[in-house]
Amino acid sequence: MGNAYTVRAGLRHDTPCSPSKLAQCASFDDHGRVTSGLRERKKLATRVSLHQAALQLVAERGLEHVSVDDIAARADVSPRTFFNYFPAKDDAVLGLDPDVLTQQVEAFLLRPADETPVQALRAVARAQAAEMATETELWPLRLRVIDAHPSLLGRLAASFGEAERVLAEAIATRSGTRLGADAYPMLLAGVAGVAMRTALQRWFAGDFVATLPDLVDEAWDLLTAGLPAPN
Repeated sequence: MGNAYTVRAGLRHDTPCSPSKLAQCASFDDHGRVTSGLRERKKLATRVSLHQAALQLVAERGLEHVSVDDIAARADVSPRTFFNYFPAKDDAVLGLDPDVLTQQVEAFLLRPADETPVQALRAVARAQAAEMATETELWPLRLRVIDAHPSLLGRLAASFGEAERVLAEAIATRSGTRLGADAYPMLLAGVAGVAMRTALQRWFAGDFVATLPDLVDEAWDLLTAGLPAPN
């Protein structure tokens, strides 16, 4: 990975802000960052609102009785706005967000270099589970809706497949292996996905009483121990 703080050769020749202009330069730059930050937070809030609306409506009426127009109306946006965030109704119900996968891959690649790929993935998975567990209403509702509507599993499986492919690329980069030619990247990416799904299924089956990060740890404990036979 390259240095994120690469300096351009001609930078020292740029005209600096004079003391009298410093405040103006800083104010303009800060304003741009604040505006960008507000815009991103507003987009995230709209995405979450659409996802929550979709989940609530499907929980109330059933998947086949909910339309994109219904979801948009519940979220108080236009159907056109809906399609800026989700390509279809099922995606809104599942809350699929490609940015989450990007963040997970970045977190994995930024883990300390002395960690093995397994250790790095486990740490990222636990952090992800800890964040998911804070959504005390959203995640339980999401899992209940998915359980009640098996037709959603096809779209979910496609999402898992894409996530594992992207993660395998990152594993190959970190481990120095070759994607496709070597078994390690795809196998570890698949194992990581199964560990998280197993923890989620156990969380759901136990009525969300257990702690999700602990369930993730239990799954990884078994995997790293070589899946010993139960006593």
